[in-house]
Order: sequence, then C-alpha cells, then structure tokens
Amino acid sequence: MAEISFKEFERLDIRVVKVLEAERIPGMTRILKLKVDVGGETREMVVGGAQYYPPEFFVGKLFVALVNLEAKRIAGVESKGMLLAADYGGKPFWLTVEGEVPPGTKVR
Repeated sequence: MAEISFKEFERLDIRVVKVLEAERIPGMTRILKLKVDVGGETREMVVGGAQYYPPEFFVGKLFVALVNLEAKRIAGVESKGMLLAADYGGKPFWLTVEGEVPPGTKVR
C-alpha cells in the first residue's frame, strides 16, 4: 500500500452528510441516486450496493462522505461526492455516524 503525506490527506474534504432522499435509477439494479445534505448544500450522489440495500435504508441517516471528489456522470446522474464504505466480499458496509452530528461536520 502506497503512503501519502499528511499534506495530501489534508486535501481530502471528508464530512458527515445526511441522506434526505434515495431512489432507484430506472434500468439500474446495483446503484441508487441519493440527495444528501453536505452542510448548507444539497447534492446528488450515486452509490453502489442497491442489490443489498433498499433506498429506505439510507433516508434520514448520517454517513461519512468525500465531498471534494471530481463530479462524475453515472447512469445519467451527475454524482458530486462519494459515500465511504468498507468493502467486504464485494458488499459495501457504509461508514455511519452515531449521535447527533450536524451535516457538513468535518472528519479528521
């Protein structure tokens, strides 16, 4: 595994986000479209794992996300960020936050 410097790590904008809405994308079985609050701004993000998690799993929960990732168009949706997950056996296990933490809170 390649090491990165602390300066490189500081470039990552990792924050707590709250999922406001989640829905299936027509014709897609493995991805979902989410609307998330990243702290004063609502963004759309595409996430994998739709074969394991229904849209309802995400709504109202707090997750950890990388919010300064370059936007990418996926299945017709411009995804502006990425929820972080552990990948075990090909299944995502989402990094969540317990307790009441405001959306937009920085992760260090």
